[in-house]
Amino acid sequence: MRVHLCAVGRLRAGPERDLLDDYLKRFDRTGRPLGLGPPQEHQVEDKRGGGMAGEGALLARACPEGAVRVALDERGRTLDSPGFAQCLADWRDGGASDLAFLIGGADGLDHDLRARTDFSLSLGAMVWPHLLVRVMLAEQLYRAASILAGSPYHRA
Repeated sequence: MRVHLCAVGRLRAGPERDLLDDYLKRFDRTGRPLGLGPPQEHQVEDKRGGGMAGEGALLARACPEGAVRVALDERGRTLDSPGFAQCLADWRDGGASDLAFLIGGADGLDHDLRARTDFSLSLGAMVWPHLLVRVMLAEQLYRAASILAGSPYHRA
């Protein structure tokens, strides 16, 4: 199951980019033998100034046809790491060939796009910078693959 991070905004060189690349590489290495990956990043920018609706349209286009769509949203469901790992396994085992995580811009995800997702995931009650959310999600993807592989990375 290919995993797509579809996000508004460009993550430029710097510590966040380095962390994201590191965790995506770890996820790829651990997840591929489990049928998870490769991870792909799709960054979109609304250069026409269409606001959240414009960003939503760009994200929808970046999302592969038929993918399971997961909205990253503070109003979404909060999972622990083993629960998140189980969701990934369930989507994979259910025959999904693509899984797309949708990360909105500074104002969040467009309401219409959020309504067309299959699952809404929260990384906690706090609001996180949208650029940092990618790093947090990538780490949780790696952690989930480690849990599914029986690796000692996740200690609970």
